[in-house]
Order: sequence, then C-alpha cells, then structure tokens
Amino acid sequence: MERNLKELISKMTLEEKAGMCSGLDFWKLKSVERLGIPSVMVSDGPHGLRKQEEKADHLGMNGSIEAVCFPPACLSACSFDRELMKEFGEVIGKEAQANDIAVVLGPAVNIKRSPLCGRNFEYYSEDPYLAGESAAAFIGGVQSRHVGTSIKHFAANNQEFNRMSNSSEVDERSLREIYFPAFETAVKKSQPYTVMCSYNRINGTYASEYPWLLTDILRKEWGFEGYVISDWGAVNDRVSALKAGMDLEMPSTGGVSDKELIKAVEDGILDETVLDRAVERILRISFLYTDNKKEQDFTLESDHDFARYVAEQSMVLLKNENVLPLKTDEKIAFIGGFARTPRFQGGGSSHINNFRISSALEAVSNMEQISGNVIYAEGFSTTGDVWDEALAAEAIEAAGKADKAVIFAGLPESFESESYDRTHMRLPDCQNRLIAEIIKVQPNTIVVLHNGSPVEMPWLSGIKGLLEAYLGGQAVGEAEVNLLYGKVNPSGKLAETIPCKLTDTSSYLTFGDSEKTVYSEGVFVGYRYYDAREMEVSFPFGHGLSYTNFAYSNLKLSKKELTEQDTLTVSVDITNTGSVAGKEIVQLYVRDNTGACRRPDKELKGYEKIALEPGETRTVTMTLDYRSFAWYHTGLKDWYAASGLYDILIGASSRDIRLSEAVEMHSAVQLPLKLDLNTTLDELLSDERTKEYGEYLTEKMYTFFGGYESDGALSDDMNHALVASMPIRNLAAFGACTKEEVLDGLNKLVENTRRNQYV
Repeated sequence: MERNLKELISKMTLEEKAGMCSGLDFWKLKSVERLGIPSVMVSDGPHGLRKQEEKADHLGMNGSIEAVCFPPACLSACSFDRELMKEFGEVIGKEAQANDIAVVLGPAVNIKRSPLCGRNFEYYSEDPYLAGESAAAFIGGVQSRHVGTSIKHFAANNQEFNRMSNSSEVDERSLREIYFPAFETAVKKSQPYTVMCSYNRINGTYASEYPWLLTDILRKEWGFEGYVISDWGAVNDRVSALKAGMDLEMPSTGGVSDKELIKAVEDGILDETVLDRAVERILRISFLYTDNKKEQDFTLESDHDFARYVAEQSMVLLKNENVLPLKTDEKIAFIGGFARTPRFQGGGSSHINNFRISSALEAVSNMEQISGNVIYAEGFSTTGDVWDEALAAEAIEAAGKADKAVIFAGLPESFESESYDRTHMRLPDCQNRLIAEIIKVQPNTIVVLHNGSPVEMPWLSGIKGLLEAYLGGQAVGEAEVNLLYGKVNPSGKLAETIPCKLTDTSSYLTFGDSEKTVYSEGVFVGYRYYDAREMEVSFPFGHGLSYTNFAYSNLKLSKKELTEQDTLTVSVDITNTGSVAGKEIVQLYVRDNTGACRRPDKELKGYEKIALEPGETRTVTMTLDYRSFAWYHTGLKDWYAASGLYDILIGASSRDIRLSEAVEMHSAVQLPLKLDLNTTLDELLSDERTKEYGEYLTEKMYTFFGGYESDGALSDDMNHALVASMPIRNLAAFGACTKEEVLDGLNKLVENTRRNQYV
C-alpha cells in the first residue's frame, strides 16, 4: 500500500507528533486512531521472543509468553554459516508475526573486547567481519517476514559496569576498524529497520546525543534509512537527542519527554521539521509491518527442532585425543549437574520463558541403544560453588568404573548476566577440583562446557576431549548427545579466542573503569592482539575440530597486482580425506607487509562453510575488494591501503594457516603531507613528493657538521638516525641554513602540492 506519510504528518497535532517519539508503555508505540496510525509492539528476541504483556520490565524479572529459546549469539556465531543465520532470522521473523511483534530487538553485535563483559553471551564475536556478516544474514532473514530488527548497541558498548554513564574513550581508527564495522556491514547489506543506540558515552558524549555518530556516520556515510531507537532509559537530554538523530525514546516516560519536545518547538529551540522527520521515519517502519502482516502459526515443536539444529551446527569440538565419538556399547559416566539441568541461556533482557528444555541425561534416556550404558552422578550443583564430599565421592567412583567419563561443567547463571560483569574467568572451584580428581581415576575424560564466554582451564592437559557447547538454547541436551555419539559431525569453530588466563587479555589493565574506560589496546582486540604478541592461548580464534579431516590445495588468485578499483577472486580446493561426511569452515586472512602502519599480523576478510562427503573435493571461492586490504587513515578521513605486498592466507583457524600467496597493491591514493617546521628530515626523505628537498636539507646538515666523519662518540647508524629524526627547524637553530631559507623551501612545496590536496 502506497502511503503519503508527509501528508499524514501534516494532519497531526504537535502533541501527537511529540507523542509518536516515545513509547505508549514498556513495549508499545503510541497510536493516533483518528488518522489510522496503529500502535505496534516491539520485543526482545535475538534468540527467541520475550513478549511481555502485564507488569512489563526490561531485565527479565517478570514473566513473558512461552516461546522457543534458540542458541544465543555466543554459540550461533560459531556456525560461521550465513545461510544458517538467514534461516535463523526467518524463523524468528515467523514467530514474531505469529505474536504480533513489529520489531525484534536484536541482533547484538558489540565486540567482545574482554571475556569479562557480562553480556558477551548476546554478542557474536571479537572479530568485526564475522559479527557483521552474521548480523547481516540474520537481519535479512527476519525482515524477509516484514518484521523489523533493531541492531544494537550503537556503539562501543563493551562493558556492563556503569554502562549508563561510563565513557568509552576510543580513538577514531579503532572505532572505524573494530567497533563500527559490524553495524556498517549490516546497514549496507540488510538495512535493519531500526538501530538501537547504546547507554554509554563515547569520548564524553552520550551516544543518544551524538550527531557525528547517529547522523554523520550512520545516515550520511552508511545510508541508514530506518529510525534510531534508544536503549531502555538511555536518553539523557531528549531535545538534544532528537536533534542528534535519536528518533524514538523507549520506554514510556509518562508524557514527560513529550512535553519537553513540545516546549522546545514552541520556544523555537527545536525546528518542527526535525520532529516531523523523526515521526516520518517511525511511521514508515510501523506501516511496513502492519501493511504486510499475515496470519502465522506459532510452531513451537518444529522450532524446537530447528533450535537443536542450530546448536548442532555451532558447538565446537576443541580437543579430541581419540575418545570421540562415543560408542553405543561403551559404559559412559555422565557427571555434573549440567547433564540434568543444563544452563542454556543468559540472564537479563533476553531471557526466554522456554516452553521446554532437553538435557543430555534426558536425551540419552530416549536413545534405546545408549541409555542402558550411561550412568549419572551429580558431582556438583549448577547453582553455586560448594564442594559436596558425598556428591564428589559418588562421581569419582562412577568415573572410575566407566570406560569413559563425560563431565558437564559450566558457569552458574549468577556468574554472568546483563547489568554486571564477571570479575574473573574461572569455573567454580568445586568444578575444577572435581575434574582434577576424576582425571586421576579416568584417563578417558571428556568435558562439555556450558558458558557464555571463555573460562580458564587448569585441567586442559589432563583431559582427552573437550566440547564447547556455550549456551545451547533449549534443545542443548539433544545437540550435545548427537555430537558426542557422532550422530552429527561437529563443525563449529570459535568466534573468539580462549586465552590461557585473564591477565593475558589486551584490556586487562583498563577493563571496567567506572567513569572513563580507555581503549588503550586500540585495534589489537582478540586474536589481533594474541597473534601479534605470538602469545600462547588455550584455543585460537577460528579453531574447531571434526570427526573427519580436510586437505587444502590449489590456492589461486585472479590477479597478482591490484589497484583501488580492482577486486580479487581467491579460490582454493578443499578435500574431505576422512571416512565420514563433514563440514569445514575455510577462513581467509589478509596480512599487510607494507609497513605503512602498525597493523595486526592478520585479519579475517572472508570465510565459507562447505559440506563434503568422504573423498569429495570442492572449490571454495571468495572475493576481496579494496576495503579488504585497507586500514582507516584519520588524516585522509578514509580507508587506505598502501602500495606494496599483501599475503592472502587460507587457514583452518587464525593459528592454522594452510596456504598463502602474495599480491601487490598499487595505490594511487596520496597521503596528506605534513609540512611545517616540525616535519623531520626522515618524513621528507620517505615521500617521493618531498624527497628531493629532504636530500638537499640533509646535505646541508652533514656539510655544516663537517661531513660524515665521527670522533667515535656516534656510530654511522646512530649518526644517520639522529639526522633523520631531526625537525627541520633545527637546521636553522644550529645554523646549517637560515630560517628564511627553510620556510621558503616549505612554501614552495606547499604551493606545488596544494592543488592535489596533499597538505
């Protein structure tokens, strides 16, 4: 249906327009019945609907409808599967239609700067490329059902501690390369109907009041067309926020902010056209939903099966020393409270009132061939950290009598949640202690982890198998058993690095500062930091095992030399060399060898997941553009790839590079010249545009000091280094030439280059 929104808005009163820019209640937008403007509902739901009716709240303290809890982002991102994420979105969109939800509040794409962030279970990755691709696919799926999404939390929201007032102090290059790209990719590829701005300040300015963020970057640079919604209670100054580009404030303020907007218009502080623009954005999205609404069944049972499938495709087999898959005739001890009462989702605003839950113990009991060979011992509770001597003794005895022991360990729900951060990376001490004791009596010990973010593993060298289940959604137990027994071949890979210990993390010294959090690590987040440091990790980014093996061969590049306008096609053959069907995630990283800027050792720029039968070979093809090689140059205010050599790296993880080829970039982009009295001789000599003048001044300097001879106090290398680092003002200060002579030379350089905007 074609609607003339501007004409509709012209019929609205000032009060009605102001009212459209804040909620009716906790989840609904206001209606204007006389003009046919409907009230629509938004709901939490990046991994399942949390639709609340009465006594609504934002943190999950009150009840919601029964729904399907799908795997949270910490697990689904490990699928590295765009098609799966798109299908995931379609299912969420279908469920939203069935429950009259116009906008699903998700996905959440904030970067996992530290494993301590309490909300990491909702976030995809430490890598912006993977997070962006996952989000774009999910959003495309949801919105194919004409249900909106609200990608969140924009931006630099990477801790829960004091999240409503803390200022993320981040340089522009790090924002552009690490904290913005997931949002940028999603906007450019999938146009989310809404973007949710974060609580925090960015370099001192609240995200909700930041025109550079919400207008200059989001709308003008990236082309965002929808409306910006506040996180619940994130608005500090309503009028400033509207001017900055923050359209809809949630939840309802009881009319307080409506009155502020009305008064601002009446007093001439706020141009009414700014209000009209926000209303138009909101109405366009609301009508997109209502004009396309279709009756839809709420298919809980089949969606439960899909939740299991997502978990199966995403869980990561981290270690396997010939103990997995389990055999149906082996006597297996299932140990740990999580085998019976699994933790499968995080706490807070995304907490789903799931209509059912499958545990691993329940799953094996339903498998006739297996159930009689599995014994269970609780070992420890899932709710705290208490060593129970009787429970531990029972578990140790059961493990010793079995062929193999599977310990279902993990973080209690109280250890990680929205609103607060973790203080350490440890499992409860009682769990670590029991695992250590079981290893002594059972050499074939396997651990299954239930956690929203990485944990330290002091027992890692003593176990034979490790399955990272993360938070697996309500079908977690079925997925775990199917993977452990080989009914499904594991194919997930880590979307984040698992460091050995907390003190190894790049943000260890600055994470969680209360008033200002300085992102001093810059672009060196996650594997970018660990790989640059050549640091030992428990498991690297992109790592994941299978019950089969894959060979990589025949790497080909479409070009050996590139310019800014070119794209590069990369192809590689993957062969399943094992005896069972499996899926491999092929990862493409780019390494900059030009030395033009300090950059990470390698960065993910492509990936594909493929299914292969035993003996089958398939060719994987990926395409790179100029941006794939570039870094953000704050002087240019643009992306820049220097001329020189770059490595194309094909691997099974960031630490398992199988093949590589070099490509040469020929960049015609000229960097701005720094031309003033503090420019060094080395800066002049290293740029072709100023090299001749640099050589002239260098000769002047050496001549003044009597040539290249030294009395032994300085070596030749030291002498050259001293001269190279010298600001050209010193030539005049030392008397090698006059200040007028230096300034005259600089003015000529400026005159010669200004027409090309190099200065």
